[in-house]
Amino acid sequence: MNSWFKKSFVFMAASALLITGCGKNNAATNNEVKNATTPESAIQTEQKLKVVTSFYPMYEFSKQVGGEHADVVALVPVGTEPHDWEPSAKDMALISDADIFVYNGIVEEWAEKAIASASNEKRVVVEASHGIDLMEGEAHEHDEDEVQSEEVHTDEEHSLDPHVWLSPVLAQKEVTSILEAYVKADPEHEADYKKNADTYITKLQELDKAYKSGLKDVKKKEFVTQHAAFGYLAKEYGITQVAIAGLSPDQEPAPDKMVDIVKFAKEHYVTTIFFETLVDHKVAETVAKEIGAKTDVLNPIEGLTEEESNNHMDYISVMKKNLEGLIKALSE
Repeated sequence: MNSWFKKSFVFMAASALLITGCGKNNAATNNEVKNATTPESAIQTEQKLKVVTSFYPMYEFSKQVGGEHADVVALVPVGTEPHDWEPSAKDMALISDADIFVYNGIVEEWAEKAIASASNEKRVVVEASHGIDLMEGEAHEHDEDEVQSEEVHTDEEHSLDPHVWLSPVLAQKEVTSILEAYVKADPEHEADYKKNADTYITKLQELDKAYKSGLKDVKKKEFVTQHAAFGYLAKEYGITQVAIAGLSPDQEPAPDKMVDIVKFAKEHYVTTIFFETLVDHKVAETVAKEIGAKTDVLNPIEGLTEEESNNHMDYISVMKKNLEGLIKALSE
């Protein structure tokens, strides 16, 4: 985990010289995600805030608040699952040179060390989930750890669940935290940042209403998903998540856990097993085949795929697609 820090110290100074002008690039147009590797072109004459974010939800929220006054980049590239991603020397230099650095918390195990190593006294750092009451989640660090649901009770290892952005209500709180960072870094444009945040929060409020209405009268309440990313969403809207894996999507479930999941799915007449786009979904397919169910995508929005980015999808549109999938699965 610490090997990249040694490399970062060696190359940070040289890398910083190469990317000093990053804050003058055009912001990403439409819904295209601008990554740290986005080519530098079309240099702006107006200086913008250099905003570096960890992964996609933080990028999207920051871009919405910053508007025309911010050049926002995401460190984790499009199509990359963020849980095991680590920053390079160039990424460290970007963090060092940023006016604002935004991360969610917990997902980015590297963040605190990176912030300390890539020091910048003027930089504003915001941990977007700070102040939110975090839930205990299912860590499943060891094969013998088992899933816990209302019906499946075994010994498991727990950790705090970072996936707060999947609740439209908690996403509003993250946007507010990001707004505070913008105002602190650039008080001259406070009115614009507040207007942008209010506009986006209104969209999140509308999304919340859609979820409340859509999931209020579904026939079933339990849904089976590939990894335990939807605890906050489930709690907010009165449904029950049963996860095949723990908080990290690349963890393989133990055989006896698979037996418990299959038994649970059969007893609760589960007709859809949800998988996600950025990781291998063979385990979800195995469960679905065992119980004669179909599979569908339930996107934890930890990042967009190349196809989603090219189709100009964003947090709101993916969340609406998630809602459609949940309503369909829970109404069968």
